[in-house]
Amino acid sequence: NSIKMTKNRLEAFSDGVIAIIITIMVLEIKVPHGDTWADIAPILPVFLSYIMSFLFILIYWNNHHHLFQTVKHISGKILLANGHLLFWLSLMPFVTGWMGENHFTQLPVMVYGIVTVFSAIAYFILSQMLVAHHGKDSTLAIAIGKDKKGIISLIIYIIGVFATFIHPYISCALYFSVTIMWLIPDKRIENVIE
Repeated sequence: NSIKMTKNRLEAFSDGVIAIIITIMVLEIKVPHGDTWADIAPILPVFLSYIMSFLFILIYWNNHHHLFQTVKHISGKILLANGHLLFWLSLMPFVTGWMGENHFTQLPVMVYGIVTVFSAIAYFILSQMLVAHHGKDSTLAIAIGKDKKGIISLIIYIIGVFATFIHPYISCALYFSVTIMWLIPDKRIENVIE
């Protein structure tokens, strides 16, 4: 029932969208009108939120690349699932700028967390659709396995959203802990390919 589409255009489009997302985020950092450390201080929250989001996007790009290394062909549904993921990732520049400009106050940090939650859900949907498309005995299915790391990440993001009611900094620490967790290379797909 699936259309035998190659994955190349999907990957190229995704790479382009992710490059644009990072570009928009860095353009949100306004150049200070002075040349002292005191002039930089007001933009530090924006810069910190940029670092957090840059790493978030970089991890998604890296995982997306690894995911598609095992993919042989795609379908129209997979294109839509990939578009769904890119939609949530494309909101990152907005929530990053809003959170940084408002010095990590409750609502912007909560909305940032909601975007991370839906990005994680969208990635999970995409990976599961790819597994269903290629079969439960495929290289991809073996590589992904039960995706415990992905599920743990989603749970931490959800806890982070609710933690904004206690203090937004707790939420930021939780969001960043997921980033640290994913910066440790995930060798599942590489090991299966080798």
